[in-house]
Amino acid sequence: MPGPLAHLTVIELAGIGPGPFACMLLADMGARVIRIDRPPTPARSDLDALMRNDSVVDRGRQSLALDMKDPRAVEAVLRLVAQADLLVEGYRPGVAERLGLGPAVCHARNPRLVYGRMTGWGQTGPLAQTAGHDINYVALSGALHAIGTGPQPLPPLNLVGDYGGGGMLLALGLLAAHAQVQASGQGQVVDAAMTDGAALLMAAIYGMKAKGFWQDARQSNFLDGAAHFYGTYECSDGRHVAIGAIEPAFYRQLLELCGIDDPAFERQWERGEWASLREKLAAVVRTRTRDEWCAVFDGSDACVAPVLSMEEVAAHPHNAARQTFVAPDGVLQPAPAPRFDRTPSVLPGVAPRAGADTEALLTQAGYSASEVAALLAARIAFTAPAA
Repeated sequence: MPGPLAHLTVIELAGIGPGPFACMLLADMGARVIRIDRPPTPARSDLDALMRNDSVVDRGRQSLALDMKDPRAVEAVLRLVAQADLLVEGYRPGVAERLGLGPAVCHARNPRLVYGRMTGWGQTGPLAQTAGHDINYVALSGALHAIGTGPQPLPPLNLVGDYGGGGMLLALGLLAAHAQVQASGQGQVVDAAMTDGAALLMAAIYGMKAKGFWQDARQSNFLDGAAHFYGTYECSDGRHVAIGAIEPAFYRQLLELCGIDDPAFERQWERGEWASLREKLAAVVRTRTRDEWCAVFDGSDACVAPVLSMEEVAAHPHNAARQTFVAPDGVLQPAPAPRFDRTPSVLPGVAPRAGADTEALLTQAGYSASEVAALLAARIAFTAPAA
């Protein structure tokens, strides 16, 4: 496959959330990702169905379906581990070891393997063995406390914990550890915790707090919805624009293009004025539709953008020009990023059904045709059921 990571092979022990997202990033950049799936079974609930085989996040994989309770299935995975560069698992601490696929066993087969562990709380600490979700991990970092414009903190979807603080952090750690393998010849374990990652994403905010420039209270600061020059505003058609005119030059353009000459707006950085200035600016924005304001600000440095719905994003001229979104088979999704000029990434294949590549992958692992047939007959390995 094209892409800068076309030389890498990744074993993914199937999971949900940030681990699959990290593997999507690697697959998008050309890595070969082999997902070890559970045996195909009917979904038991709506949540079960939702969590399976995400058509976007699980793109670009091959799928080997095995009953991991059988040691012969574990052996099949270890044969592939011996040929791989990276492994990703997202179990609670100790589960991979009980399966027979912990770091010590894998490194005995492949000392160069980078073993990535994705959890919410990390491999150690008082909470390591407890359940949680993105909102819990973000709560522990200080990020959730800082987000929201009302009396209660507002969950930022599951972007800060699962994907930014989890999946992206894991992908960075995996590639850093793999780069170190080139110098030492030795793999290592990467312990990526969403609590750690969410805390890292708050680095600049903690830096501003240390300098006395950030108050430890929601909607009290220039980036959290308190300042009139940084926030969202409703237009006359009920849609919204996002305004981020922080710097003086950009702020002046905002006022000029809004037709505002009220001298009160000259006190941009006086916190005591922010609430009243926000009301005044809101009244101005409500005089036109969202798209009318976009026409006013088009090409300017006033830092105004439309708040687009997920149905609108692909048609925006900038997104369309950069092909930021693609829609293979009618499924709208973000295209691979970032961009590479010499080894460009391409959108990988659609997400496979569990077991879609079982026979080919067992053959690659060194099993003969008769051995593959025996594993299938014993219901240790499984192929994808007919559509």
